[in-house]
Amino acid sequence: MDSLWHASVIVLVLVFIGGSDANPAARRHGQLDVNHKKQPLQTSRPYNIAHRGSNGEIPEETAAAYLRAIEEGADFIETDILASEDGHLICFHDVTLENTTDIASRTEFAGRKRTYEVEGVNMTGWFTVDFTLRELKSLRVKQRFSFRDQQYNGKYNILTFDEFILIALHADRVVGIYPEIKNPIFINQQVKWSGGKKFEDKFVETLLKYGYKGKYMSEDWLKKPLFIQSFAPTSLIYISNITNAPKLLLIDDTTVPTQDTNQVRSASYYEITSNGYLAFIRKHVIGIGPWKDTIVPPENDHLGPATDLVARAHALNLQVHPYTFRNENSYLHFNFHQDPYAEYEYWLREIGVDALFTDFTGSLHKYQEWTAPHQNKEKKCKGPPA
Repeated sequence: MDSLWHASVIVLVLVFIGGSDANPAARRHGQLDVNHKKQPLQTSRPYNIAHRGSNGEIPEETAAAYLRAIEEGADFIETDILASEDGHLICFHDVTLENTTDIASRTEFAGRKRTYEVEGVNMTGWFTVDFTLRELKSLRVKQRFSFRDQQYNGKYNILTFDEFILIALHADRVVGIYPEIKNPIFINQQVKWSGGKKFEDKFVETLLKYGYKGKYMSEDWLKKPLFIQSFAPTSLIYISNITNAPKLLLIDDTTVPTQDTNQVRSASYYEITSNGYLAFIRKHVIGIGPWKDTIVPPENDHLGPATDLVARAHALNLQVHPYTFRNENSYLHFNFHQDPYAEYEYWLREIGVDALFTDFTGSLHKYQEWTAPHQNKEKKCKGPPA
């Protein structure tokens, strides 16, 4: 990466000194007309969603990973939102800290391991909900996978939700954000906010503070594009009553229980991909985000027959944004002959999805730039307002 890009990282760090979630100055940034005369979001082809930033190159959910993704052409930058012990919203994927930070080597935190039940399973580790924002900010992030570049380990810290939003708002073109309400059941059990507010309330409050609002493709939405995602149907239904911003229901392997607490037993994702459930949930969401192997189940690491999930979703005017696309051979089914561009070709042209979550934003952008003249001018499925 060139010196200009490194300079951009430094500038963002300086901006964040006065713009953290704990700093009232962050609210002033939300009033800036940051999208004035910017290149608008492209809407003529499927969206390129930078999954936790360009995390195939740089440790996930860091300022550098998001800046790199924007540089590489991402339409949206994606993040996972959790909470600290003192109620600040942070960008972090796991409820425990050890997989992507240096906490295991921090002797001052050696006695802070805990065991909690998370989604019906007992987990032991260092949990975000047991640390203040100040303590979390002292940690340094590392690459999740050993087969990826390790040179950036220890260089970056954990971002707040506010800091993540500022990265998008201060980009030199319109860049959307795609935050996930992560583990809402667990967070609401462990973190309490004043006035009886819930995790979902604080999540939406932050978005509204920066002017993120409006139905899909509305004037407000195009100025500050946003998709809200969650594996928990109840969270999406709850926030549909407090924001009209577009939402997507994430779908895991069909055998996995959902995070729905309003049922005597949790439904499986198999049940919530039924026509009846999709017809119900479309009142609250404009699309679904399935694991890609749920759409096309593999057989011995080869593609099996595609399900009709995409066709059924499109018939209900629901968008389909599958996850996660990765360049490494271990993630590519043999049909693609170790070629990530062949995988993009299959999913965008044959399966016909509306967006892709990718760890390698630059690869997807290059593919789309090469094939753009052959793309339809209008998106295949824009979905209903939500």
